[in-house]
Amino acid sequence: MPSRPRDETIVLGIESTAHTFGVGIVSDNPPYILADVRRKWEPRSGGILPREVAEYFSKVAGEAVEEALGSAGLSIKEISAIAVSLGPGMGPALRVGATVARALALKHGKPLVPVNHAVAHIEVARWSTGLRDPVALYVAGGNTTVVSFVDRRYRVFGETLDIALGNLLDTFAREAGIAPPYIVSGQHAVDVCAEGGEFIEGIPYVVKGQDVSFSGILTASLKLLKRGARLRDVCYTLREVAFSSVVEVTERCVAHTGKKQVTLTGGVAANKLLNSKMEAMASLQDAVYKPVDVRLSGDNGVMIAVTGLAAFRSGVTVEPEKAFIRQKWRIDEVDIPWYPWMPGLG
Repeated sequence: MPSRPRDETIVLGIESTAHTFGVGIVSDNPPYILADVRRKWEPRSGGILPREVAEYFSKVAGEAVEEALGSAGLSIKEISAIAVSLGPGMGPALRVGATVARALALKHGKPLVPVNHAVAHIEVARWSTGLRDPVALYVAGGNTTVVSFVDRRYRVFGETLDIALGNLLDTFAREAGIAPPYIVSGQHAVDVCAEGGEFIEGIPYVVKGQDVSFSGILTASLKLLKRGARLRDVCYTLREVAFSSVVEVTERCVAHTGKKQVTLTGGVAANKLLNSKMEAMASLQDAVYKPVDVRLSGDNGVMIAVTGLAAFRSGVTVEPEKAFIRQKWRIDEVDIPWYPWMPGLG
């Protein structure tokens, strides 16, 4: 393997906020992604069980780090800094990632960079799309937020008042008996079920100012099934109502800020219908639309490493003994001193 440039910055990132233990290694020189290793916990039934996830992470963390270094052809000595997601997320899972990162930083004398998981999803979207200053819709299992950068931070222009969009889809699919598995041939179980469906009445469209709400949609959808509605019609309508609501609040943010770039990120960003709605909205607003690279839409270590690299170059570090997890660490509590710089984006 050819030698790396001497002035190169290489960051190893660790992600462990939910069901995926990810280790990514990135550089500020091409090729930017040197490693992307993931170990995903899969439930036998039901939803995510934090203690079981943490136990699984504890078993696979060491091999994941070793595999990432081997894939990159690097030793830990060649790593410039360790980045770790400290929140938001599930406490038991976060503690495993934080413990591994602190241990690596202390044992090998590496700077430790704290990363907010939500910020990382936005930053990897900017990095993979080349959009410097977009309005971003972040939709995942635990998050639904519309943000844009204003005065050193990502500001929230709308969010869910209860459950997240991804949680809505997963919970309905599970309660309706069509999942797990939640992803079938690259599509969510609800999308597969919605094929051939028609719009029906009875599912509320809830937008309150700039915020959305999905718990009522979930309750109404399950009630319709109990009353004998066709499953495909319920899936179709649930999806149309939920997706349209998040696109509406995103469009309001675009109009309010006057920004002409729009992105979609997070685990639900791989959804084809949501992408088509976002693209149509952006076109109406005369804005450029580019979603995050689908390979980086779900939780992964690369997004932590990319954000960690940008933060590290701006002097953002934390003493390992002070690297505490924050389960409810909001995106609008984080200063972004590197904005709009990203590796390769400039």
